Amino acid sequence: MLRTFIRISPSSLRLTRPIRRCAQRSYATSYISPSSRYETYHGGQIKTYYNSTLTGLSPAENEFREAVWEFSARVVQPKVAAIEREGGDTETHEYKTLVEVHKEMAEMGLHGVTVPTEDLTSSLGLGLSYTHHLLAMEAISYSSASLALSYGAHSNLCVNQLSRWGSDEQRAQWIPGLLDGTYIGALAMSETGAGSDVLGSMRTVAKKVDDGYVLNGNKFWITNGPKADVFIVYARDVVEPGAKQTFTTFLVPRTTPGFSTGKPLDKFGMRGSPTCELIFEDVFLPSTAVLGDPASLQGKGAKVLMSGLDLERLVLSGGPLGIMQAAYDTAVEYVHQREQFGVPVATIGSMQAKLADMYTKVNTARTFVYAVARAVDGHNAEAQIQGLGPKDKGYTYPPFQRRDCAAAIMYATDKAIEVAMECMQCLGGNGYINDYPAARYLADARLYAVGAGTQEVRRWLIGREVNSDFE
Repeated sequence: MLRTFIRISPSSLRLTRPIRRCAQRSYATSYISPSSRYETYHGGQIKTYYNSTLTGLSPAENEFREAVWEFSARVVQPKVAAIEREGGDTETHEYKTLVEVHKEMAEMGLHGVTVPTEDLTSSLGLGLSYTHHLLAMEAISYSSASLALSYGAHSNLCVNQLSRWGSDEQRAQWIPGLLDGTYIGALAMSETGAGSDVLGSMRTVAKKVDDGYVLNGNKFWITNGPKADVFIVYARDVVEPGAKQTFTTFLVPRTTPGFSTGKPLDKFGMRGSPTCELIFEDVFLPSTAVLGDPASLQGKGAKVLMSGLDLERLVLSGGPLGIMQAAYDTAVEYVHQREQFGVPVATIGSMQAKLADMYTKVNTARTFVYAVARAVDGHNAEAQIQGLGPKDKGYTYPPFQRRDCAAAIMYATDKAIEVAMECMQCLGGNGYINDYPAARYLADARLYAVGAGTQEVRRWLIGREVNSDFE
């Protein structure tokens, strides 16, 4: 049946206006028979053994989840091969299909999940929670982890930070185009010599001059770099000898003189996601390019950066969740169709053990990540009641948010890599050839062990936070 996508509030589902069209979707069916639990989307384009009984999602959240899974089946799934092929073409790197789907995601409202609906910025903001954003990331990752990584960099790393920290003028200038698919956004933090020690080793510098700043330096491994129209860039301030080192966050349009990008990087996984180096050569930026109010946020880049890392870790946790669900679904279908010794492979004891382990890993990881998302949303809701946002004095972060967000992506990543490995093993020889998606699952899952922070740094951060309880 033809449905109109509706604006969803975290607490209820209500029709406010027909702002999205979600074409021809078949509702998910969780219980097909007493012995089988699975959901189907878009006439069977996706068949998944996602266990909705353990998620604790509200009816509104589940409705949103199903809408995005339907989009993933209808729009993304048929274009996965093209996204991977175009991203892996070292000669052209056109990313044509990825850009097309980016615009279709805008029509669904997916770029503004956490952006408030404001006349000042754009009516395309849905004003929903980080749980909703996580659900969208998971559903897109199920079909194409490459597309989802690009989506996460755009909608969370760029759009969400701009929405939280940008000035009224900056939000009015950029958010409408970022939400309606006109623009693609990116965030630039890492450098070749500044990965885990991103602030201590940062070499991109911002020198204060009359009426603005001059940026020089390089950023590396920047998702969406080859295609982005605007970048949120962190730079080290030039300070007087002996003075405290500070950092500032800037909005840099692609068309800024002196700014350029390097050749797209040829990656092991996430091949459909555009990634490259950014180059700043005497890039002049007016004072209005400082993210937020220059009077209050010049030199506060470390605060802006750290405030976004927790939310980045949380939302990007949907990537490993989607990948491992896809890997599990691929494996469980294959071993029930494949026969050896005259019986389905799934009935062999050693294979049953693999399925049991995979099932448990998928569902424990998802349950934990969703719980962290609910905790973060609960704190944000309390802050909103008090009229507080990240720029306001008195705004605080919950005591366990940093460790929990790090733990969410760390645990989900570990389990995604393990489930992807077992998927390859379940498929035997077919798991090792590219006619099947098992190898892609593993290569894509590996990104999250080093992207958005390494697993080692996440463990260090969690341990440090735990030890702080005893200080």
